[in-house]
Amino acid sequence: MSIFIDQQTRLVVQGITGRDGSFHARQMIAYGTTVVAGVTPGKGGQRFDDTVPVFDTVAEAVRETQANTAVIYVPAAVAASAIFEAADAGIPLIVCITEGIPVLDMTRVLPFVHERGARLIGPNCPGLISPGRSKVGIIPGNICRPGRVGVVSRSGTLTYEIIHQLSTQGWGQSTCIGIGGDPLIGTNFIQCLSGFQADAETDAIVMIGEIGGTDEQQAAEFVQQTVTKPVVGFIAGQTAPPGRRMGHAGAIISGSSGTAAEKMAAFARAGIAVMKRPADVVPLLRERM
Repeated sequence: MSIFIDQQTRLVVQGITGRDGSFHARQMIAYGTTVVAGVTPGKGGQRFDDTVPVFDTVAEAVRETQANTAVIYVPAAVAASAIFEAADAGIPLIVCITEGIPVLDMTRVLPFVHERGARLIGPNCPGLISPGRSKVGIIPGNICRPGRVGVVSRSGTLTYEIIHQLSTQGWGQSTCIGIGGDPLIGTNFIQCLSGFQADAETDAIVMIGEIGGTDEQQAAEFVQQTVTKPVVGFIAGQTAPPGRRMGHAGAIISGSSGTAAEKMAAFARAGIAVMKRPADVVPLLRERM
């Protein structure tokens, strides 16, 4: 099994005719994802690569193709509008790859999406992949292999590194999810952990956090109270100085709660095996399985 996406995923790509949208649409199609439509206002009626129909609106795409998932590759200035449009069209899963969306925009987006019963992953994220089933976003399919380890991460590039460490040592993945590193995101650690806990084909979980905020501490408490499967964790930014933003907009230490040391201590208290470096992931999984 997998969480959030599978062989039944029918994907609409918002911004499919743009540079990033077209490149990654081809990658997703090559991986085997069922891309049923693209959306670019003003280009309705065209076909992307002579196969995928392009529509002016998401509502048209859903009506004609029964799309049930949207992925967004549009500039930050219009990304919030793209999320609004997808949610309003009844898309239940929306994945926003775009980075640089203003926090003020997200304060309007999140309640809108929630009111319509949709799930948003991102923004500023690499998306997700269920190896051998479906890929929505930019996670490279060639580093993944099907298996029984769930991966959830705030960091895009560290997601790839952890997946590579797992795959090269024979540990396949059930689903890999990049939730994004912005201060306001649609899907958090706890929601992903809950999904993995309920998934009969996920045997262990790898959680990759980073400095800033308290999401990792809350996730650790959830693991301690609810998760029965082995969890291995990593915190990026262990050498970051206080007050310095490291990579992501949300990765800034304010007080003691956002430090790597505090988050790693919270992991340890919750029984989460803590990696000191990404290469530790497989040895720690072996110890716990």
